[in-house]
Formats: sequence, C-alpha cells, structure tokens
Amino acid sequence: MQKSLPVVLVTSGEPSGIGPDICLDLANMAPDLKCKIVVVGDKEVLKDRAKILDKQVNLNIIDARMLQDNGFLSSIAQSNTLNIIDVKCEQSVIPGQLNVANAGYVLNILDTAINLCKQKYANIIVTAPVNKAIINQSGLKFSGHTEYFADSFKVKKVVMMLANTKMKVALLTTHIPLKEVSQHITAENLNETLDIILNSEAARGIKEPKIAVCGLNPHAGEDGYLGCEELEIINPQIKKWQTQGHKIFGSFPADTIFLETAKYDLFLAMYHDQGLPVLKYSGFEDGINVTLGLPIIRTSVDHGTALDIAGTGLANSSSLLWAIKFAIMKDFKG
Repeated sequence: MQKSLPVVLVTSGEPSGIGPDICLDLANMAPDLKCKIVVVGDKEVLKDRAKILDKQVNLNIIDARMLQDNGFLSSIAQSNTLNIIDVKCEQSVIPGQLNVANAGYVLNILDTAINLCKQKYANIIVTAPVNKAIINQSGLKFSGHTEYFADSFKVKKVVMMLANTKMKVALLTTHIPLKEVSQHITAENLNETLDIILNSEAARGIKEPKIAVCGLNPHAGEDGYLGCEELEIINPQIKKWQTQGHKIFGSFPADTIFLETAKYDLFLAMYHDQGLPVLKYSGFEDGINVTLGLPIIRTSVDHGTALDIAGTGLANSSSLLWAIKFAIMKDFKG
C-alpha cells in the first residue's frame, strides 16, 4: 500500500507583502519534499503576482476532498504546478501598499486552514507573514499567529519556539510589554512551558533533550544582588525537574549561554527579545517559528511582510522551505 503523503497547508499571508511571492516558489518544491503542498489564498492575487514577477506557474484550484486523495495530488505535484484552496480577496491588492480592507481576508485564510485541520483533512499549517498593525487598525483584534492558533483550537497554553539549523530557542513569554515580563515568571508558567517543550521534543524523536534555561536578570540575578526571580522561582523549579531525571539546566546568564549551542538541544528564554535576536543573528534566512502545544503542527517563516520588496523578485523563500521541512521533519538539523 502506498504511504499517504503529508498535507501541508500554506497560508499566503498579507497579500500586499512577500507572502504571495514566496508561495509561488512552492510550485517547484513539492516533488523533492514528498508532501502535498497546498496554498490557501486567492488565486487571482497569486496569478497577478506571478505576472508581475514573470513566473510561469500553473495554478490549480482544489477542494477539501482532494486533500486526502493521494493519487490525485501526487500526480499533479510536479514542477510549476501550485495547488490552491481558493479564498477570495474582495479588495484590490497592490504590492507594497497595505489595504486595511483586506484584514478580514487575511484572517479568513487562517480560519480556512484551521477549519480544514479541525475536519481532519490536514494536520500541518505553515504560515506566510502577516501585518499585525493593519489587522488591528481594521478593528479586528490580533496579537499574532501564536495566540490566534491557541484561541482557535481552544488551547490554554502554547509555547513559541524559533529555530534555525544551528539552534532552537523557546520563549516563556511572548508578545507582552517588557515591564510586564516579571509578572509572568511564575512556577506554574515555567512548569507548563517545560512540559510542552519536553512533549514536543519527544514527538520529534528527541526523548531526553538537554535544555538550558536563561535567567531573567543580568548575570542570572548575581546571587540575588541583581534580582530575585532566579533564586525564588526559576532555579527551584529546575531542580525539581532534575530530580525527575530530566536534563534541564540553569538558570544561566543570557549574555553567555547562547555560545553553548553544541552542548544543548534547546534554550528557554524568559522573554521575546532575550533570545530571538541571538537566533536571528546566527541564521536569519533559515530561521522559522514553531508553535508548540497545539493539536496540529504549525510552523512559520521567521520574517515579516517585507513590503518594500514585494513584487520586485527580491524575496527569498528559503525560510518558507525550512518551515515546511521542519513541519514534515525532513532534513532539518535544528
């Protein structure tokens, strides 16, 4: 019996950004990756962008039932063919120019992919970038993909992790003001985060990952002289996990621990800008974003909409490729 190929739903993101540009590159990736790549977005937006970029891509509209037809999708998963779940964008799209009227379309793309997963047609979603500001300007509340997916699947707690081929960095807190971070450094939050990380790593075949936990304060608090969160909360919880046999270490000063990429499988940073600048500097083009703790696999590019180069032919689709590879666990060394 032929093994069923994984279905990868790729949401095309903000239509005026580089999402459509990099999605068009997927027409040449499916055969090598041995998966069913299906872009969720407006066929006409993709068609217009292909014309602007002078790309010869065959755009093939399919419906949900075809996602599970292994023979059908395999037969057309060939060079220059892109399978599409068509979601209409009612407003005009000009590369590089945001249109607040298209905010609903962007969320409709996400909802379409999410509903297909809820109906068991797929279990992998890879997202192209969106513009959070324009969505919120439209009156729709949106703090980010991570939170949106958690709400949609009614998951109480998820973990944002970024990865490249050199390192993986998970976050204890995500999109909150820096002044509020210390309020979220709690034993409950730390334990729930570590539990999700361990389960997710086990699912990827790493049964005993070595995790380095950053301190919150400079020098990991300097024995309490620069802050007490390490002594009172972080370190005691790490010791509890160690007594259970887990390879979790720290807390470490964040200004030096990221030099130890060969020693640890994953780093846990306390807040967004503690860990992510290091990861992005170490390998931006192969960087990806992963949401841990969902009932599906969700990965994303680790870059923005790049409005300034949309439709110019300068967009690089390598991050999208790595996001797909991570999702299907193929040739990704992060």
